[in-house]
Amino acid sequence: MKIENYVRDIQGFPKEGILFKDITPLLNDVEARQECLSILLNSLKDQKIDKVVGAESRGFFFGMLLAQELNAGFIPVRKPNKLPYETISASYELEYGFDSLEMHTDAIKAGDRVLIHDDVLATGGTAGAVCELVEKLGGTIVQCNFLMELTFLNGRDKIKEYPIFAAISY
Repeated sequence: MKIENYVRDIQGFPKEGILFKDITPLLNDVEARQECLSILLNSLKDQKIDKVVGAESRGFFFGMLLAQELNAGFIPVRKPNKLPYETISASYELEYGFDSLEMHTDAIKAGDRVLIHDDVLATGGTAGAVCELVEKLGGTIVQCNFLMELTFLNGRDKIKEYPIFAAISY
């Protein structure tokens, strides 16, 4: 089964000139979803993981499944003012400006072995900010794990000091 057959292209979303990779068909198909989860898990080669960090919002889908399978805690990383407890934040550059992400201050303890998961590695800004948050709290990044990588955007360059895995590359 090729999981890339369950990712559809949407031209002009969210704005003209963008070709969006829609994963909802993959999420909707039980066998494809299970195959994708298996691919993501196999990339870890029996690594011990204490926490899985999922980036808002599509990183939550497989992030939770990975945490469940790995018997690990799950940590949501969200846009500002979405988390109810005390947070730390990291900013990252967008095409036109900056954005930031937040994580609860008690989410990671020093020495926790952390898997970072998001749906796509594009320019690397989000992944870089998440790595910064994990390291601020003393976590050890075991791997940055993605459903897909858009290689032509060179996002891997921003997180090259960490092991990186993508189930699909474009």
